[in-house]
Amino acid sequence: MKIESKRLILRTWEDGDVEDIVDGLNNIEVAKWMAGVPYPYTPNDAKKFIEIAKNNDENVKILLAIVLKENNKVIGGTEIRNINKKDGTCGGGIWLNEKYQKNGYGTEAFSARNKYCFDVLGLRRIDNGYFKCNEKSRKMQHKLGYKDEGIRRKALLCLATNEYMDECITGLLKEEFIEWNDKNECRN
Repeated sequence: MKIESKRLILRTWEDGDVEDIVDGLNNIEVAKWMAGVPYPYTPNDAKKFIEIAKNNDENVKILLAIVLKENNKVIGGTEIRNINKKDGTCGGGIWLNEKYQKNGYGTEAFSARNKYCFDVLGLRRIDNGYFKCNEKSRKMQHKLGYKDEGIRRKALLCLATNEYMDECITGLLKEEFIEWNDKNECRN
């Protein structure tokens, strides 16, 4: 599977991605914002993750590497999870290697992922969230049109910090994405 944007390719994970995954996730400043990522993050953790990703049921969950086109470097990952065709919904998340943050790559990758969810999967709503103090994720999601919908108090155990974290729930409807996309297409 492959999704392309201007500067990025979102593709299935490969065995050769281990070093780039460890480079990105063996950083407490990245891992502390994710529930299922231990810290320290080892090559063995990355190998296990790639095996899970390769054997995954894409009707339920799609796990994708975020790759810079210019040098074929994996700079992060994103997912589409809890795909529910009956209700037209899914969830998901994103992470970026700290070295590649503040360049618009997260917004670009998440936008491409959202477009795939609505246009290819035919969904009508995307559920996401962020840990309460993750201001970068909050800003990115709001920039893409997501709306805050509530807080799940101490909902998730963050493996990196071993703390239960509040999760701020966000949602994006297809019509909101179309409106956002139309505004941003005019800027280009």
